[in-house]
Amino acid sequence: MVHGHIENLVEKGVKTIFYPCIPYEVKEFKDVANHYNCPIVGSYPEVIRLNMSVLEEKGIKFIQPFLPFDNNRRLIHRLSEELKYFKITKKDLVFAMLRARAAFNLFKKDIRKRGAVLIKEIKETGKPAVILAGRPYHIDPAVNHGIADLITSYGIIVLSEDSAAHLSGPLPKINFVDQWMYHSRLYRAANLTTKIDSLELIQLNSFGCGLDAITTEQTEEILSKSGKIYTVIKIDEGSNLGAVKIRIRSLLAAIKERKGLKFKDNIFEGTKFSEFTKDMKDSHTILCPQMSPVHFRLAGSVMRNHGIKLEVLPEVNKADIEEGLRYVNNDACYPTIVVVGQLINALKSGRYDINKTAMIISQTGGGCRATNYASFLRKAAEKAGFKNVPIISLSTTNSSVNKSLGISFSMLKDTLLVLLYGDLLMRLSNRRRPYEVHSGQTDALVETWLMRLSDRIGRTLYFDFKNTVKKIVKDFDEIAAQKVKKPRVGVVGEILIKFHPYANNNLVSILEKEEAEAVVPDMTDFINYCMLDDIYKHKYLAGSFKNKVMSLIASSYIERLRSVIRRALKKSKHFHSYQTTKDLARKASGIISVCNQTGEGWLLTAEILELIEDGVKNIICVQPFGCLPNHITGKGVMKELKRRYNDINIISVDYDPGASEVNQTNRIKLLMSIAHQNQNIN
Repeated sequence: MVHGHIENLVEKGVKTIFYPCIPYEVKEFKDVANHYNCPIVGSYPEVIRLNMSVLEEKGIKFIQPFLPFDNNRRLIHRLSEELKYFKITKKDLVFAMLRARAAFNLFKKDIRKRGAVLIKEIKETGKPAVILAGRPYHIDPAVNHGIADLITSYGIIVLSEDSAAHLSGPLPKINFVDQWMYHSRLYRAANLTTKIDSLELIQLNSFGCGLDAITTEQTEEILSKSGKIYTVIKIDEGSNLGAVKIRIRSLLAAIKERKGLKFKDNIFEGTKFSEFTKDMKDSHTILCPQMSPVHFRLAGSVMRNHGIKLEVLPEVNKADIEEGLRYVNNDACYPTIVVVGQLINALKSGRYDINKTAMIISQTGGGCRATNYASFLRKAAEKAGFKNVPIISLSTTNSSVNKSLGISFSMLKDTLLVLLYGDLLMRLSNRRRPYEVHSGQTDALVETWLMRLSDRIGRTLYFDFKNTVKKIVKDFDEIAAQKVKKPRVGVVGEILIKFHPYANNNLVSILEKEEAEAVVPDMTDFINYCMLDDIYKHKYLAGSFKNKVMSLIASSYIERLRSVIRRALKKSKHFHSYQTTKDLARKASGIISVCNQTGEGWLLTAEILELIEDGVKNIICVQPFGCLPNHITGKGVMKELKRRYNDINIISVDYDPGASEVNQTNRIKLLMSIAHQNQNIN
């Protein structure tokens, strides 16, 4: 739809198009965790700019800055920066912005006023009514296929969710993180529906919308608690409304049959789960899902040194995936299914005392659906009968968890060392294994160093770290190697699929069997990327100065330790060094904005650029099916990358439980065929 709209503007002779990226909406309710837009709304102008050749061909001025729509003062400042080409005075800009905001607020007020009138009528007369809840673009008749008109033709009153959500009152506690503004309106509209007997709700969602894996579950929970019928209709470009009409008629028949029926007064208040408390630290074993065999091998022993009984689960298997599919909404992203399935399967195995076991899972925050990993895990645990097993949601903002685990600077430092040593061992082993003379020597050396480091990390000072890094690099440098040259293939993408061998169907092993050398960028870059995001939010959006300063300090400390590794790699015989994450951000900013901060965001583009400039011209971008952020900063930048670097060989490969492994392998083999041809030509 967007591409077609832009084409239409070009055909009409429009020479300037202003299409800003809006990652945050205005906060409408006080009790929400955040107020994000979905990743597509927040970043899709980037895809338009990079993929619609007509803009350059026709000389169209395409303006698509990231703007802090949620903060008037910052918005004026950013608009004055981005629109200086038009020589608009600041006075005129302020006046125009205030008038526009007033008009916007008046528009919302009118919608809410009309909604209040209709709700009053529905309460007084008992007329049947439906809240048709959709994302803002669903209001377009070309998108919703006239569903609202279809419903009103049966004599049913139709309201939009934004006309009535404010009448719900405070939202009771729910199971998922309430941080997308549309979701906030949807949940409150559903809550209002439970309070009025003749009111129902139909949710419209789009095919492939990953965030709706969250909204559909939560909305159904709210409605079903009071006995209401939940109806969801997937909308796509197909115009055949036969199935939709059947669904709506079924709902209308149910409404007619239940006319006059009084519904339960039960208000959905979220499920009460056991909390991990400070006294559990000594008695409970904490299960941690596997993510990267090299990195996470060190994590368990290091945490035990700090008095935490952390047990990192072994490699994921097919049974874990099946378990995840059983308990997780199948529209959720593949990493959710992997980690939840592994944890639930471990609880079912009988190896652990359920009364003395807890589970831990990371919660990155941000606009990605990964923010709800812990929520998906809690739901799965409840369904599987493990509701009383405490779940630790690990994040930088969860102060209660930080206190209960006794997180200290020493523990954080050791955790960082786990990442740094893991990155180093992975980087060195991937570089040497494809060329080793004695098969298995590289993996044996990795095992040796993992054993040594397990006991050493807790006692590591800066000087010890420098010496240990030098020794590790020296040991791998001395592995006897064949004097052959193989194509180097970079692996980038979603963090779990990139590092987890089972999640990516043993991609590194497949590449090595195809006579290639796999190059996988560091996991620490992702941590640093998260730190740098606060700096860029403060610069371009409405981020806080405090968060900027804290992130700057943390990022500087991380890079100080990484500089030790970079120097050791530069002095080695066989290894390549790497750049700081801040340098990667500068590279990426030449193609996309560093305000792309959902999922792997700008880091994904930056890693591809780093690989290309390091001579790695064959690249595989791995991602879960339906990953919206990576559609923008992964697939979305490929056309521009190929334009700039005409010799690169790059593909994207989607992974999920239903993906064909044969198709994945064939695509990789095709990439390798081209890689070997290019190698021979060179």
